[in-house]
Amino acid sequence: MQAVTSLDISGLEVFSKGKVRDLYDLGENLLVVASDRVSAFDYVLPSGIPDKGKILTALSSFWFKHMENISEHHLITDRVEEFPGSLKMYQDVLRHRSMLVKKARRIDIECIVRGYLAGSAWKEYSASGTVAGCELPGGLKENSKLEKPIFTPSTKADDGHDRNITVSEMRDIAGSKPTEEVMATSVRLFEEASVFAGARGVTLLDTKFEFGYLDEKIILIDEALTPDSSRFLVEEKSGSEPVNLDKQFIRDFLEGMGWDKDSPPPVLPDHVVTECRRRYLMLFERLTGEIPQWAR
Repeated sequence: MQAVTSLDISGLEVFSKGKVRDLYDLGENLLVVASDRVSAFDYVLPSGIPDKGKILTALSSFWFKHMENISEHHLITDRVEEFPGSLKMYQDVLRHRSMLVKKARRIDIECIVRGYLAGSAWKEYSASGTVAGCELPGGLKENSKLEKPIFTPSTKADDGHDRNITVSEMRDIAGSKPTEEVMATSVRLFEEASVFAGARGVTLLDTKFEFGYLDEKIILIDEALTPDSSRFLVEEKSGSEPVNLDKQFIRDFLEGMGWDKDSPPPVLPDHVVTECRRRYLMLFERLTGEIPQWAR
């Protein structure tokens, strides 16, 4: 099974290229194409995860549609048959891994919502008893549920080196009114997704959203609640230790092997690639109740 890490689609104007997604400019709209590349600790790894881009695209589309009562989003369609005629020659490359979206002016903030003490939040709490500078009760453990979700913004840097900021700093960057709107919407989306996932045996620990302006309206853009942008836990068997169905599995492997995060990243062993794909697909199936046709 081959991972698709290069998506050179000649003839289309490149809007931007990210660690995982390539964006093409179609005038009023954008074409978002998700590769199978995987990034960790600000590096794109030399190994891809087969079908990863398809899973990210399908899950984002699922969540955009499911939560459009909370926030308008940029998705127009993820069906290549509904793409403009100028893209017809690329249908085989684009199928299942691309979205036609509205072009919005991105707000350069990553809107992170945390419901549990995990990841960098756990590291900060372990060192100082705070998360995003807010003091929390003592005695909490890793993955402890927080009393209420915490909004912790960071900068959105094109070079990948994001920086945690305070809400006050976010107001300086984005403005007071947009900040309040984005904070409230982010928390509502997180709470709705948490309830939905919980009913299916999945715990949503944290996630990040991105927003942009469509004319004067703020809408949800980028991706939504994927295993690349969120942390999910699930018990595979009753009474067993919960496992991550997200990119944390890759991060844990890299840290466990002692990679210094300064030298070029290592190639992932085949068993790690296979297991990561299995976990991403398990998350998709748990949340949507479906097995994708291309994964059967």
